[in-house]
Amino acid sequence: MNQIQTKSIEKLKTKRIIGHISGKEKGPTLVLFGGIHGNEPSGVEALEQVFRQLKTSEGDLKGSIFGIRGNLPALQEKKRFLEHDLNRIWTHSRIDEIKQRSESESSVEENELSEIHQLISDIFETQSPPFYFIDFHTTSSPTLPFITINDALINREFACLFPVPVILGIEEYLEGPLLSYINQKGYVSLGFESGQHFTADAVTNTISFIWLTMIYCGVLAKEQLPDYKKYHDQLSLAAKGNKLFYEVIHRHCITESDNFEMLPGFRSFDKLRKGRAMANYNGEEIAAYKDTIVFMPLYQVQGEEGFFLIRKIPGWILSFSAFLRRIKFDSFLALLPGVSWSNEARDKLKVNLKIARFFNKPFFHLLGYRNRMVDETHLLLNNRERTAKNEMYKDTFWYKN
Repeated sequence: MNQIQTKSIEKLKTKRIIGHISGKEKGPTLVLFGGIHGNEPSGVEALEQVFRQLKTSEGDLKGSIFGIRGNLPALQEKKRFLEHDLNRIWTHSRIDEIKQRSESESSVEENELSEIHQLISDIFETQSPPFYFIDFHTTSSPTLPFITINDALINREFACLFPVPVILGIEEYLEGPLLSYINQKGYVSLGFESGQHFTADAVTNTISFIWLTMIYCGVLAKEQLPDYKKYHDQLSLAAKGNKLFYEVIHRHCITESDNFEMLPGFRSFDKLRKGRAMANYNGEEIAAYKDTIVFMPLYQVQGEEGFFLIRKIPGWILSFSAFLRRIKFDSFLALLPGVSWSNEARDKLKVNLKIARFFNKPFFHLLGYRNRMVDETHLLLNNRERTAKNEMYKDTFWYKN
């Protein structure tokens, strides 16, 4: 670590870094974020507790572990954000813009991003692979604990180790989450939603998740954690034994000018019958358009998503999808009419829907692509598999070739 990088990390330690512990042996680097949203302090509280315990067993660790506070001003105010949602501005274009401006010219959250971005860059420069990133959150409604991932196989396989449900595809509906930015670089990155805001269970679930993550990534050996079963059982019980995979199929987007009110009593993973009233939106009632499952209903003032809808993914589809990706079936797609690679890296496909009418979103999802509309007739599809650093994780116990 050079002098400049050392100063960069030391400068942030007192306020940004909850803890940083390096073991005597070389090993993986685990980076844990809490409080990216300021009204979600459970991750910070859990990390503070775990790092207090880790100080007594520092020599037993392999590699490094970092605990990082997210939006410091918003955490102090207990607000989701002050000017911009810090978990919606992690795009390459936005980051480039922020770098060109001075601190006084940037918003509160843009300055927070600059500090966190510099810290992440320093970690990549100074720490050893493989890298693991976990971002801790909570929701405004009661919920089972769950994992959200960008749909790369390395994320799927690592997420499968935890006894909680896993949600795929949310990145297709959100612009600029922190973990999407990291996942685009090819590293394992998971979001863990531990429960409802400001509840004791949310902190307890996060603590359990942290300890299990240390075991699964190899920072700590399983035999070094006598309470492993307790932490595993805690999450399994909180999730009510649900280890299913789900896919986001709908997002109800709202803006600051909209009048949105979720009807009371909804919880994530509640099953809804077609026609059931869900919310009031600008004076009109919103009802379920089909039999479905509600996900992250909004019961707070700030937020851009009124609710999501999800559906279960059958196990055979997950297996078939993994097979197609491993044989790189998508390599043949650009030979078809209306489909072409949009860049030299071949991790983006451009699809002309007027010509390639036989394609639909579920087909592309099988192959690891998530879409963004370019215009009325064209889709731009990003593939996580082609950017995933699979080789980095090939020696882990959980990685499947």
